[in-house]
Amino acid sequence: MEILLSVSIAMFVALLFTRLFKLIKLPNVTAYLIAGVVIGPYVLNLVNSNSLSALNSITIVALGFIAFSIGAEFKIEHIKKLGTKILIITAFQALMATFLVDIVLILMGFDKAESIALGAIATATAPAATILVVRQYKAKGELTSTLLPVVAMDDALGLIVYAVSISIARMFKENIPFDIMHTLVVPVTEIVLSLLIGAALGVITALLHRFFRSKANRLSICIAMVFLGVYIAKIYSLSDLLLCMSIGAVFVNLRADFQDTLDTVDSWTPPLFMLFFVISGAELKMDVLSTVGLLGVTYIIVRSIGKYFGAYLGSTLVKAPEKVRKYLGITLLPQAGVAIGMAQLTLTQLPSIGDKIQAVVLCATLVYELVGPFLTKEALIKAGEVER
Repeated sequence: MEILLSVSIAMFVALLFTRLFKLIKLPNVTAYLIAGVVIGPYVLNLVNSNSLSALNSITIVALGFIAFSIGAEFKIEHIKKLGTKILIITAFQALMATFLVDIVLILMGFDKAESIALGAIATATAPAATILVVRQYKAKGELTSTLLPVVAMDDALGLIVYAVSISIARMFKENIPFDIMHTLVVPVTEIVLSLLIGAALGVITALLHRFFRSKANRLSICIAMVFLGVYIAKIYSLSDLLLCMSIGAVFVNLRADFQDTLDTVDSWTPPLFMLFFVISGAELKMDVLSTVGLLGVTYIIVRSIGKYFGAYLGSTLVKAPEKVRKYLGITLLPQAGVAIGMAQLTLTQLPSIGDKIQAVVLCATLVYELVGPFLTKEALIKAGEVER
């Protein structure tokens, strides 16, 4: 019963904070995160650590639906229009963040293994925060159309970059020889399997729509498929983000009436997304702020520079519109779940530096998630893609 009370408190406080933050024109996602921090174990402790552990399934499912929504942006006609442009922009913004963090931290004299591990984590963005801001302000246009697929593909590229980088970091720290199997074959296999299984579930979702026509039934089908996708991903150590994204992408390309279903799903998910961000805020460890020092500050600044100029150079190379070149990098700053997951992997793969890496990433998450959504909103407004 305590879980029900925690959920109730989380939702009421989040709603209250959205009213307060609306007065200062901040996005709802920032309000949710701050609400989580306030009611979490590190401030008022209205929702304690035990409750947060029990609510872990909500965050996993919410990420599944966020990925499903992002996948729905991958309509074939849209992908044909963008072509290889998205791939080039994604590669530039991700790899420049990685290389810049690696180089700057090493030149400043920080441990090479720590620098390379943080460089790998620098690739990750936060699709959840991005899509919630886009939805809240009903953003539409060239910047938004570029942003969503870049955020989606960024996670796939990030998994590969992390696997390669962590192997190199272990070579420096533990004198472990380079292993191509675990460095390249395993992560690529994980990505391919995630996409294939998601595609199969997307086909089944589309087929079931032929036999069930009411909005309620079609909503139930989508919920069941996302739940199944998340379960399969967790059981077989696949990417739940990529798997659920693939479900959405295949589904929208097989059904001409996909928009009605997406609208129904969108009407059901807001409370779920609200809880996701409140829980994320409550889990942010405020005491890490005092432990990261110069390493953490440098990581935040250098990653931000890498993301911005990487997106700018990639967009310039493919001759993207000026507003995409100018504002895309700003919208890619938020960082959350995927980065934290990578930091937790580092704890097991490089235990000697894992604690420090996790502290830096948690601190960066706190900063990026509080500031990032506001910057994303401002970038979309200045690009002229949000109706006043």
